[in-house]
Amino acid sequence: MSNTLPVHDPVGFYLAGSTTIFASRYDQRFSYCLYVPTAHTPDGPPVPLVVLQHGTGRRGPQYRDNFADWAEEHGCLVLAPLFPAGIGDPDDLHNFKFIRYGDIRFDQVLLAMVDEAGARFNVATERFLLHGFSGGGQFVHRFGYLHADRLAGLSIGAPGRITYLDSDRPWWIGTATFAEEFGHPPRVEELRQVPVQMVVGADDVETWEINNPGSSNWMDGADAHGVTRIERLQALRDNFTQHGIAVRFDLVPGVGHEPMRVLEPVKDFFATILQETR
Repeated sequence: MSNTLPVHDPVGFYLAGSTTIFASRYDQRFSYCLYVPTAHTPDGPPVPLVVLQHGTGRRGPQYRDNFADWAEEHGCLVLAPLFPAGIGDPDDLHNFKFIRYGDIRFDQVLLAMVDEAGARFNVATERFLLHGFSGGGQFVHRFGYLHADRLAGLSIGAPGRITYLDSDRPWWIGTATFAEEFGHPPRVEELRQVPVQMVVGADDVETWEINNPGSSNWMDGADAHGVTRIERLQALRDNFTQHGIAVRFDLVPGVGHEPMRVLEPVKDFFATILQETR
């Protein structure tokens, strides 16, 4: 459905521009919102897809709204998932970050949302651009190990806990038990073909949230490659490079752990990918 429908259409109005929030048909505990650009038409070329994965604060609509002007400029459809806190354990904040939680596979939930967007809109879903910040940065780099073949570009923003490509350490600080968890090894060869960005604020040095032994999102060894998010992301960059995965690294001046203030380099990274593919 195009977003050129008249504003008096009581259904089409909420399927254009900044949409309402939809429950996923795959699992109605999870939901998503979209931005549908005016470039979208039901019978024209499929528009590219950008997925913006929230962190612990669950700011999906805020990410979507921040990207709206960019989406118009570049003719992209934006999908912002919502993975609520408190699934299972009412106090849990971190369920999605490690991909598997109980019987939930959050990578599969996200891919189902992509399919649902593709069923409703004329959007390219075979490969999409993916960004996540903080807890979202944790999710997206692990998603990349699983589904690099679905990515047109991967932007990893300021994750506090990293999974290194390390066959000597268990999941989730390493990948020694990755195949036991997910049925296949990390898709390193495919990830080498994906443009990868890592982005973090130059003042993102507070550690109170990411050095918390004993918490549900802690594992011994999580601090093996640095104390701050900057140090850990630099170590992940070096780890990727050692495995033949090229990385664009953006250290954003004057910015702390502030998700909306690192988005300009992300937009530039995605725009560069779109220009090359077009």
